[in-house]
Amino acid sequence: MFALLKRNLFIIIIFIFTLSLGFLTFLTFIGKSFINLNENNLQILLIFNFILLIIFFVLIFLDIKNSIKNNINVKGAIANKKYIISFGLFTLIPSLLISIFSLFIFSFALDKYFDTKITSAVNNSYEIAKNYVEEKRNKIESEIILIAFDLNKYSNLIDENPQRFQSLLNTQRVIRDIDQLHLINGNGDLIISAANSPYKKIEDRAIKMVLNDDRPLKIINTFENKSAAVIRLTNYNDTFLYVVKLIDKNISQYLIQSEEAVNFYYTVENQSLGIRISFALIYIALVTLLLFLSITIAIRFSSRFFISINNLISASEKIGKGNLDTKVPELKADKEMELLNKNFNLMIDRLKSQQEKLLTSERHEAWENVARKLAHEIKNPLTPIQLTVDNIKSKYLKNIELDNQDKFKNNLQTIQKQIQQIEKLVNEFSDFARMPKPLLKKNNLNRVINENINLINKIDSNIKIKLINHLSKDVNINFDLEQFNRLFFNLIKNSLESIQEKTEKDSKIDKNIDIEIRQRRDYIIVNVIDSGTGFKNKKTKELIKPYFTTKKKGTGLGLSIVDKIISDHNGSIQFLNHKNGAKVQIILPNK
Repeated sequence: MFALLKRNLFIIIIFIFTLSLGFLTFLTFIGKSFINLNENNLQILLIFNFILLIIFFVLIFLDIKNSIKNNINVKGAIANKKYIISFGLFTLIPSLLISIFSLFIFSFALDKYFDTKITSAVNNSYEIAKNYVEEKRNKIESEIILIAFDLNKYSNLIDENPQRFQSLLNTQRVIRDIDQLHLINGNGDLIISAANSPYKKIEDRAIKMVLNDDRPLKIINTFENKSAAVIRLTNYNDTFLYVVKLIDKNISQYLIQSEEAVNFYYTVENQSLGIRISFALIYIALVTLLLFLSITIAIRFSSRFFISINNLISASEKIGKGNLDTKVPELKADKEMELLNKNFNLMIDRLKSQQEKLLTSERHEAWENVARKLAHEIKNPLTPIQLTVDNIKSKYLKNIELDNQDKFKNNLQTIQKQIQQIEKLVNEFSDFARMPKPLLKKNNLNRVINENINLINKIDSNIKIKLINHLSKDVNINFDLEQFNRLFFNLIKNSLESIQEKTEKDSKIDKNIDIEIRQRRDYIIVNVIDSGTGFKNKKTKELIKPYFTTKKKGTGLGLSIVDKIISDHNGSIQFLNHKNGAKVQIILPNK
């Protein structure tokens, strides 16, 4: 996700600028911005909005084009393009429909907002509130006339009985529901007062206005929470009556808010077209960004998905051509796709293993037929040859001079040795050809190995052979006893002959054969490690090939027999070079 944001940082910056400018334009249209609402400013804002929006569209188009170009491979490209186009259309069509519907609803709601009934209601509500306040404020004019009339009747009390006059003022204030009642002189100084709050000096120009007029002067400030009036008292000398009526401050505040609401209402009505444009720009920018994100995610998802599909297609083609060494890269993707790649590779491994087993089986079968025919063809003349040698020895030995008899005997012995060697070879052919299917039965693997170690020790006791069991007890598994005896006899004998061959070149080498038994999960592992000549970088397939040998006197059938036995027991074998010798690793199922 952070990589996606980093790669599209410039697009995101342009989007933020576009969105911010759209909101600024909207606020300007409704008179709530720091930019003055005039035609020039609005034209500049709209031009900048359109320029940023075009740049935004171009950047998105180029990014999507490059993403499609970079993420679609040759194989599977058609399917990938179809997937991206389908995903884009499924996102674009609903978005367009919702956008058109939303803009229509917004325009319709705006028109309804400026309906004549609503406009009349707004105007009437403001006028009602204003008239209500004005009525409260205008009432003081009639009240001050009545108070002045009463005070003129009792003008003599102000000098004759000041206390009674004060009581008269208090009574007038209560009866007339006036908050402040003051008598002041022509300079605005206080003479006497009946009030619940301190007197604030009246403006001189108000006194001058009523100085030669018997009518009261109403002092009104629409946005103050008080109403006042002043009148000249005709029966007093240089005296004026100044009364104040306080109005609830919330009413004044409500009136201010009502006027602001009306002004805002008419501002919005006058700029309704610009507001529609601003809203459309903001909405288009948001929808475009969402579309861009949706298509970008679709491209990344489909590309990641089709990379795996393309790998499978490519691997399938190679497998179809017979290349079973092909592997599908196990890329990090969806769990299902990872599982598919893993199972595909396992399937290839099984196919390769089965093919190798089939080829090995066919090869063994072919060599068995060859060995059977060779054994039959070679064995037939061996008996007559042996009989002929015996007859020659018994018949002609007497007739040969004493000096030549030893030479004659040596020649006959040479022939007999070669006959024995051929018989040995024929027997190995026969053994290889007559290899039966294994008769599986629970047997002690440790005992079989020890028995063959004892047999080999009789051949050469100078070589140290030891069994190293890494398990706490003997291993009992299913195998054919006779075949496993042949298996371990051949392996240990091969190691023995390899050490003997190496000793001919260097008599000081270590003469050790270690046979290890280990367990790994459900498998038993037997390692036969020797200090002989090693396998001289020969491949496993060559070593198990019939009649292939690295020894001077080998027939090339020993390891072929070993491989066949292991294969028939559902195991595997590996031939490795190990330090200064060789290592044969046998893996058998532990059952």
